[in-house]
Parts: sequence; C-alpha cells; structure tokens
Amino acid sequence: MKQIVDITTEDARWDDVGIEKLAQRAAAATLGFLKISDGFEISLLACDDNRIAELNSEFRDRGDATNVLSWPSEERAAEIDGESPENPEPDSQSADFGMPDELGDIAISYDTCAREAADESKPINHHVTHLIVHGVLHLLGYDHIREKDADLMEGLERDILETLSIPDPYKT
Repeated sequence: MKQIVDITTEDARWDDVGIEKLAQRAAAATLGFLKISDGFEISLLACDDNRIAELNSEFRDRGDATNVLSWPSEERAAEIDGESPENPEPDSQSADFGMPDELGDIAISYDTCAREAADESKPINHHVTHLIVHGVLHLLGYDHIREKDADLMEGLERDILETLSIPDPYKT
C-alpha cells in the first residue's frame, strides 16, 4: 500500500493499536472511495489528551481534550449546505519533483479514543479508523456544522467504513 499518511507518534500506546496501518488504510479507503488521485499526503500526530487539549486551546479556544482535530491545507468546503466539495487536484509542479501535495494535518488523542471506544463497547481499531476517516473528510472540505453537510458527511463515513468491514458507528 502506498504511504499517504506521514505519522508522528508522541504517545507510545498508539504503537499497540497499530496506528501506522490503521491510518494508511483509513486514508487510502477515504481517498479511493471519493476517487481522488494519488499525489497527496496527510500529516498525522498521534498524541495524548494533554497534547490535544493544548492544540484545541490554541486553535479552537477550547481547553478540553477531544478525539480528533484537523487542519486542512486550504479551504475546500462547498458553499451550499449538503453539496460535496470539489476533489482536490495534485499540483503538477509538485508532481514534477516527485513530491506529494499536502491535504493537511490531523491530530488524534489516544486517551479520548480509548475511553470512547470502551464507553461505546467498540473495538478501538474500529473507532480510530472511523475518526481518521472523519479527519480526512474534514481535510477534503466536508463538515458537520450545517444539517445537510452533516448528513452528507455521516453517510460518507458509513459507506467508507463499510468498505473496510467496520459497522456503522452511528447505529445505536
């Protein structure tokens, strides 16, 4: 499998979850499902609650820990609620030098992910895969602030996770 995600692991507990394999698989499934060509890279920070709380405070003015944060490299959101954003196209100059284009950065917290997976009686690898798919969709311009956008994003998450044989994360 081609490497799509450049991972920095700050918390060794992520190694036990197999974050490298989960992240590559989730990102490849997301980009493949949306028929986005090769030539893109995502940076992932696999951290703990303390670090993600710092990031959440710095970038969102919220001092609490969260499961996943994302920072797209550029604004890609659709203007109309419920419409899909346009897929990004690789920069031909980057391709000429064999360098991938950055879609953006994702940070994911072990503590919150493990706690949520346990609380919801889900395997942690399923929950983490879902959150990485979620983060990649954010990098591509999908969001869940407006109602129709949320419906679109959740539907895509379900469909992408189904290709990975992961049950619907929204089903109660």
